[in-house]
Amino acid sequence: MVDSDAGATGFHAGELAVQRRAGVRGAAERLAGMLDAPDLAGGLARFLAERTFAGVTARDGAGRLWISPLTGSPGFLEVRGNTDLRVHAAPAAGDPLHDVVPAQPVGMLAIEFARRRRVRINGTLVDAGSGGLTVHVDQAYGNCPQYIQQRLLEPVTPAAGPADAPDSEVRWGHLLDPADVALIRRADTFLFGTSHPDRGADASHRGGLPGFVRVCDDRTLWWPDYPGNNMFNSLGNLAVDPAAALLFVDFTTGDTVHLSGTARLDWTASGVGDDGGTGRRVVFTVHAVAAGPPLPLRAGHVVASPFNPPLHDHI
Repeated sequence: MVDSDAGATGFHAGELAVQRRAGVRGAAERLAGMLDAPDLAGGLARFLAERTFAGVTARDGAGRLWISPLTGSPGFLEVRGNTDLRVHAAPAAGDPLHDVVPAQPVGMLAIEFARRRRVRINGTLVDAGSGGLTVHVDQAYGNCPQYIQQRLLEPVTPAAGPADAPDSEVRWGHLLDPADVALIRRADTFLFGTSHPDRGADASHRGGLPGFVRVCDDRTLWWPDYPGNNMFNSLGNLAVDPAAALLFVDFTTGDTVHLSGTARLDWTASGVGDDGGTGRRVVFTVHAVAAGPPLPLRAGHVVASPFNPPLHDHI
């Protein structure tokens, strides 16, 4: 049953339910205007034009949800008019979304790690091909800088080979192997994709100290949900649709691990975990794994976010 005030606030019933359970309904209401129809002109267009990295959440031809990286030189994210975004890039050969089909909802996240800035863009993929993607944007808004580790991404020259050839470095499976587990356990950042049957797809960022994502076994992992902007876009989506996707990147080597599966929000006693006092954690179950293709960007020196909560090894 849809909450009676969902339409008035711009939040859907799943978001409202999590906001109420967390006791932040009033704080979230003050941010509802961010969900209004977007205007991509001005500062937002300039921010996007300067980016070299973004993530996109969408479904593959079988209907499975993934989140994949998009990279390019500054200018590869081009605003056209007030509501259209042209992406002069597409998911790489071998990527789960390489052959993404149009006429579906997508969520995008553009990040500037060096200055800890990020913008969420949600809309409809109206065109897709080797030349890039075109998104008709329904929502566009910035997020806070919390938990973004500061790093400077630099391009690397990809190995020579046909642009559309299947990438031999991609390993597919249904379980995490030891290399996947090692990458996840040392990660300080990942991208998180979710979806809602009516509101579309969403892409978001999660960060913390290395080790904040715990791998329980070859099908299950979890992470603490830290205090944020109280909108609960991702967790609200999970309250309605458990489909979820994760992207882990080792920015020193370019190695990537894409995960598609389901996730749920678990409420625990406040102060029990290393969650910044929220009493929340997210448990993810792996359904499919794609390790690779490598990211054509690298970063060396990292400055950890000052907001990262400490970790407790016994958890």
